[in-house]
Amino acid sequence: MKLDQFLKWQGWVATGGEAKQLIQSGQVFVNGSVETRRGHHLSSGNRVRLGTDEAVFVGNASTGP
Repeated sequence: MKLDQFLKWQGWVATGGEAKQLIQSGQVFVNGSVETRRGHHLSSGNRVRLGTDEAVFVGNASTGP
């Protein structure tokens, strides 16, 4: 799953455009590092954080902290 799709799937953003803005502005972290590529493909076990929200990508599903 791509990072921008994951943000939408989690309900953290309403649109792809909103996801794009947050990612490109450096507000999204993957495994503790800023990720600015909205098309970044997540791997199982990746931890994604936006603000105080954090989730772990698990294949086609995820879980919160």
